[in-house]
Amino acid sequence: VQLQASGGGLVQAGGSLRLSCAVFERTFTYNAMGWFRQTPGKEREFVAVINWRGSPRYITNSLKGRFTISRDNAKNTVYLQMNSLQPEDTAVYYCAASNRDYSAVYDYHNIGDYEYWGQGTLVTVSS
Repeated sequence: VQLQASGGGLVQAGGSLRLSCAVFERTFTYNAMGWFRQTPGKEREFVAVINWRGSPRYITNSLKGRFTISRDNAKNTVYLQMNSLQPEDTAVYYCAASNRDYSAVYDYHNIGDYEYWGQGTLVTVSS
């Protein structure tokens, strides 16, 4: 399964970016799609997740109010809208898909919950 993350780039502090994660196999189904980010020397950290079947979604507490996650089933794509970006948001952002069946969307916050990963897209926020 190929996940293609895109939309990263260079933006000034206070700006916005929208990342996309496209699933190229139309027959692929999954239970949740998540976004993670990683900076050099640090562990990959959870950002957001959205349930495929319904609307439940979860943003990590520190990013609520600035980041939102959404999906377009017709395009087989999940988005991460990032507003009011700050230099500390600079990272490589990864999307990932999970086939695990958790009752709560919050439960999809560990790296080990995801079987499929995109290649990452770099977001750089300048001060």
